[in-house]
Amino acid sequence: MSFLFWYFPLINLVAFSIIGVDKRLAIQQKRRISERNLLLTSILGGTIGSGLAMLFFRHKTSKESFLLRFYGIIVIQILILLVLFYSGIIEY
Repeated sequence: MSFLFWYFPLINLVAFSIIGVDKRLAIQQKRRISERNLLLTSILGGTIGSGLAMLFFRHKTSKESFLLRFYGIIVIQILILLVLFYSGIIEY
């Protein structure tokens, strides 16, 4: 449990940060962070950090292909949590 206590805040901070960096690179018209890497942090548990960064930096909020994949990740994560909850692996 201690691992998860530190892992989730850290991965969400990383996710928030790289979206902010990508926004700054976009403004400066420099080479960007790939969408694959941005979505990877969400897959690894940084969904909340990524979502907040998208709203805070107003970045990737109008790109439908990115949003569909991002929302797909959220749906899959919710389904996994529901399966784990109802199977008794995790408890409330």
